[in-house]
Amino acid sequence: MSFSSLPGSSSSTSHPLEPYGWDAGWEAEFAPYEAEGLLAGRVVRVDRGQCDVVTADGPLRADTAFVTPHDPLRVVCTGDWVAVEPGGNPRYVRTYLPRRTAFVRSTSSQRSEGQILAANVDHAVIAVSLAVELDLGRIERFLALAWESGAQPVVVLTKADLVPDPVTLSYLVQDVETSAPGVAVVPVSSLGGEGLDTLAAIVGGGTSVLLGQSGAGKSTLANALLGEDVMDVRATRDVDGKGRHTTTTRNLLALPGGGVLIDTPGLRGVGLWDAETGVGQVFSEIAELAERCRFHDCAHEAEPGCAVLAAVDTGELPERRLQSYRKLQRENQRIVAKTDARLRAEIRRDWKRKGAMGKAAMEAKRGAHWRS
Repeated sequence: MSFSSLPGSSSSTSHPLEPYGWDAGWEAEFAPYEAEGLLAGRVVRVDRGQCDVVTADGPLRADTAFVTPHDPLRVVCTGDWVAVEPGGNPRYVRTYLPRRTAFVRSTSSQRSEGQILAANVDHAVIAVSLAVELDLGRIERFLALAWESGAQPVVVLTKADLVPDPVTLSYLVQDVETSAPGVAVVPVSSLGGEGLDTLAAIVGGGTSVLLGQSGAGKSTLANALLGEDVMDVRATRDVDGKGRHTTTTRNLLALPGGGVLIDTPGLRGVGLWDAETGVGQVFSEIAELAERCRFHDCAHEAEPGCAVLAAVDTGELPERRLQSYRKLQRENQRIVAKTDARLRAEIRRDWKRKGAMGKAAMEAKRGAHWRS
């Protein structure tokens, strides 16, 4: 198969890998490996220790045995730019170029490991189905991971045709916008085409990863952007809007209008992985309010002069947002503490300090009671 027959390629393109995101920066990074006679390529799919790579010479299959360290965050993944041996049977990936961004979540295992889902992504497209009730907390969780990855998040409300009343739809969009400061929220109907032009314009530049739960309509959305039925689609259950995994691997696809799309399997679990910056970005209004708190280390629990709690009392800050913020902060602290002994010690000291303060407060309260 020649490169000219690959999706997104063009005979007028100055470099045959440009449709897959190749630019002057990657060319400079790859220069030392080019001098060794290695081929540049982008990983479009990984499975069982091997990967499909698109190169200027065409697509090829390569073994990742040389790049399989014990650290699960350093394995070859979809979206990586790699240096591949020009020949041999099997061919081997020698290394991957330094990643500009990486979308990482924690695994469901008890080992507290991170799992890299996609690399070198510019936009994280979070697909949320309107066929079921919105779960704003889950959206915030996805957004935290997206911001932490270095990508720009976009929330796509799929199956918008199921909400025919424009007023109701606008309220749903507004609810999500409140939970996603600084993020575009795009209602889309893959069947009717509404919103697709807006989304295509966003993903038309750079690489986008498509994320969401099973049944969110990711494969249907991918097909609509690609203009053909490339991804398998299965019906969701009417009871809960859930579907079976139609995408079982992460696949990188060149879009006909420009840009690259990485489709992913439905994610049942979305655990945070060292996402302190991402959590702060999702709840940026809380960080702004905290600057007005009386104490610089205010925990926004019961401290006097807390601007965050005052905003909750006045209705400026929804109570749900503060609860979600606390939940994600606690979860992120736990996952980081499992892998960072120094932080574990700091957290233990903080717990002891707060415990001592609470004990002192209770004793003072008892003393005031007996004196009265």
